[in-house]
Amino acid sequence: MLRALFLSVGELPVSTCLDSLKSDVHQANLDLVSQGLVILTWGNVSGIDRDTGIVAIKPSGVPYKELRPEDIVLVDLAGNALEQGLRPSSDLATHLELYRHFPEIGGVAHTHSHFATAFAQASREIPCFGTTHADHFYGAIPVTRDLRPGEMSDAYERNTGKVITELFASDSAGAMPGALVAHHGPFTWGTTPQDAVINSVVLEEVARLAQDTVVLSSAVAPISQALLDRHFLRKHGPEAYYGQG
Repeated sequence: MLRALFLSVGELPVSTCLDSLKSDVHQANLDLVSQGLVILTWGNVSGIDRDTGIVAIKPSGVPYKELRPEDIVLVDLAGNALEQGLRPSSDLATHLELYRHFPEIGGVAHTHSHFATAFAQASREIPCFGTTHADHFYGAIPVTRDLRPGEMSDAYERNTGKVITELFASDSAGAMPGALVAHHGPFTWGTTPQDAVINSVVLEEVARLAQDTVVLSSAVAPISQALLDRHFLRKHGPEAYYGQG
């Protein structure tokens, strides 16, 4: 029996919290499909309950059309399974590394979406050419270094997480909620699993725009720092005024 069943968060039993987490993660994984970000089983979303340190993630290799909320796998932050059942995504250790490095995030998404993956395969960051990008990401979306042979032969998935976190300070997850793993694909994160998926949607769109922009003008320059600041900070800065508050 799941040990967390005997815990509680305030007045709400942890079992209820985890059922909700499983449901949220299940829906976020289906959202990858509805947003056109994955084909076959090429992607996964996870979420974490920070009060218990329990992570919920898509099971490995299960087709999305067959995925049920009860199939979502629960593990602790060390990767230990908390229920008998399906095996977690093979990318679990990457997700766990991101949760350990970014204590404020609540969800992680990984896809092989077309345009973002093209930049990753080319080991190229996605430049910020305009305000559509600047409204969401504070500058160029970075790409990791290549993994070394030893990092691929031992703890490959965890080292994939480590090369992502090398790009960031632990408090920078909000300003740049995504990165490209060289020769692999994009990872995004957010305050919830659904937020991580939204960041994957936007990352794919700005990658598509960047590629089309370079086709139209190979000499195009990135957005100015002043315009980047204006657009990002009006939505995400301490004096943000976009939206209804």
